[in-house]
Amino acid sequence: MSFTESEILDQLDLAFNGTPSQYFPTGRPQDIKYNFFLDLEHGYCETAGNRIHVYADSTRWAIVFEKSGYQNRGTSAEIELNYIGNCINYQIDKYPERNYITNSSIVVLIEPTEFKRIENKEGNDLETFEQIDPKVKEVKIRDKMFPFNNNYKDYEKVGIKVRDYDNPRKLIGFGDLVRYLNETNPAVISANEDDIREHIPRDLPKLMTINEFHFNSAYDKSVPPSKQETYKLIARVLVTRDTMNWKPTQKPNNHWANWESGNL
Repeated sequence: MSFTESEILDQLDLAFNGTPSQYFPTGRPQDIKYNFFLDLEHGYCETAGNRIHVYADSTRWAIVFEKSGYQNRGTSAEIELNYIGNCINYQIDKYPERNYITNSSIVVLIEPTEFKRIENKEGNDLETFEQIDPKVKEVKIRDKMFPFNNNYKDYEKVGIKVRDYDNPRKLIGFGDLVRYLNETNPAVISANEDDIREHIPRDLPKLMTINEFHFNSAYDKSVPPSKQETYKLIARVLVTRDTMNWKPTQKPNNHWANWESGNL
């Protein structure tokens, strides 16, 4: 069966409000279902990069939200992928008492053990909390080593304000590092096609990746996706399978610098 723009927007609205759709597995009454939407303001994630991936054929469609950042409560750098569509292979974590069903998937970029290795261990409490040792030369990202730049001036050149308070040596913070990589080498902290396709059909054609778009706060429930130009255009692209229909008139604002995050 074909799908409509209205159906796509309805599904986006459900995720925006955290309500599971009819496409979720039925499960058992005690099962818990999570339907997540892109959130650039999350207090526990210092957002770095974000993109929207769009897939469709004549009967199937999927939108995949991608967000990378530093998890300030988990001491981990991660990519979060949120899936919305009519062909999603939802992740199910199974336990005897209940299952947890979600449209979200996590790709770990920098493990907590790696942050522990590179964390500064000299100085006062603030200097040794989520700050990188200036003697560190490399950082392991997804099992590969990459050079670490500890020159705070290079960070500030790309809009990253290194903490002044109780940081006389201008040590680079964990979140600063992830944002700097987004500005200088974004492929390093971006999802690859294998990551994205883990929960959608492998043969589903990819129409486009949207790197810049107008974003409305996920906490402003008065303006759901069905009322936003960004998602109306995406729905049209999906139905027509014609990327020429992506013609936004609103200025892109999805860059991390426009949103406060990771502040809890």
